[in-house]
Amino acid sequence: MALKVKTAETKVVLVNLLICIIVFYTVYYVVLSVCFAAFRIKMLDGLAPFDFKTNPSWINPYYLVLVISLEITFFLCGLLFALVVEEWVWDYAVTVTIIHIIITSVVMSEFPLMLHWWLALGSGVISMICGGQILAYYLFKDNFIYPILDDF
Repeated sequence: MALKVKTAETKVVLVNLLICIIVFYTVYYVVLSVCFAAFRIKMLDGLAPFDFKTNPSWINPYYLVLVISLEITFFLCGLLFALVVEEWVWDYAVTVTIIHIIITSVVMSEFPLMLHWWLALGSGVISMICGGQILAYYLFKDNFIYPILDDF
C-alpha cells in the first residue's frame, strides 16, 4: 500500500510549523526580557532559552527567571498555536518541543540530562497542550474534527 500525500497539505503543515517555531522563540525572548527586567537581572543572556546547566535553587533569581519564563512561554504559545493551527495544537506543541530539545542540545553541545529541566519542560508542554486544545475547542467547536470510532 503506497502512502499518498498531497504536496499542498505538506506545505501547509510545514508553513504552520515554521510559524509556530517563530512564535515560540519570539514569545520566549519577550517573556525572558520581561522576567529579566522584573527580577532586575542586568544582563539578558541570549542563550537563556537553552540553559539547562544552571543549578536549581529557589533563591537564585537567574534560575527563577529561567523556570518562570519557560512556563509562561509554553502556556502562552499553546494559546497562540490554537489561533494558527486550530485543532491540532497538541501535535504542533510536541513537535516544537522536540525541535527545541534538539536546538538546545546543539547550542549547549550536550544532551540535557538535568531532571529539573525535564520536569519544567514536561509541565510546560502539558500546560501548552491543555490550554491550547481547550481554547481551540471553544473557538473552533463548529469546525472541530471528531473521529469516528464505530469500527473499534
